[in-house]
Amino acid sequence: MTAPTQNWPDHIRGVTTHTRRGDLKNAFRYSVDYVLIDPESTAHPSLMGRNAFNLISVHDKSHGGKIGAGHGAAWARDALKLRGLAPGTYDLRLLTQPGFLGHVFNPVSFWLAMRDGDLIAVISEVSTPFKDRHSYLTHLPDFAPMAPSDTTHVTKRLHVSPFQDVEGDYTFSFAIRPDQIAIRILYRNGREGVVATLSGPRAPLSNRAILGAALRRPFGTRRTLWLIQWQAIKLILKGAAWRSRPVPPSKELS
Repeated sequence: MTAPTQNWPDHIRGVTTHTRRGDLKNAFRYSVDYVLIDPESTAHPSLMGRNAFNLISVHDKSHGGKIGAGHGAAWARDALKLRGLAPGTYDLRLLTQPGFLGHVFNPVSFWLAMRDGDLIAVISEVSTPFKDRHSYLTHLPDFAPMAPSDTTHVTKRLHVSPFQDVEGDYTFSFAIRPDQIAIRILYRNGREGVVATLSGPRAPLSNRAILGAALRRPFGTRRTLWLIQWQAIKLILKGAAWRSRPVPPSKELS
């Protein structure tokens, strides 16, 4: 049995890619900064805020439940318990883009359940520019360790893009190593699909790393939102059909 521990945050100076498959193709590759934190720890650099304003910050209200009204780690632990993962048998981590100067937007964050260094469950927290959110819990039978070669599958429940239907499914694969992370998400709906990846090296988060990220990407998560809007314009110009936003799912987790 593994008791929860408190760890210093890690910085992932990462790269995200999206490749659209099907009749209408599109692709992009952007740099991005993520942090991997112990959400129940108070240890962090002085330029990072936890539930407080700072150059970068991570707020419990931004994760675990509805956007802006989340419950942080308590929500994730309750969700895992309801699915059969016993409390006190794993460590919980949150992989997310930190807010920048108070602005928060995360297309996807990941709650990671770790046991003796192995990944045993993931809650993928998907948020949209329309202020909707749905989370997907994935794991192997009996919460066996998930190797990078393992895949897990869920049905799509949330309207994420106005250029895609709320149909099809996601296939996830995760490689959470001490020195790097690599995540791959494949969305499939018949001949249409998207491959999204996030990868990058892990290193202890420092004030120097925070300042470096702020200089490289001075608008932080606002930049993420602007890039999503730019890609939407490109798809419109390519002739993509616009789908109206349906009513989001009433359940927070599937």
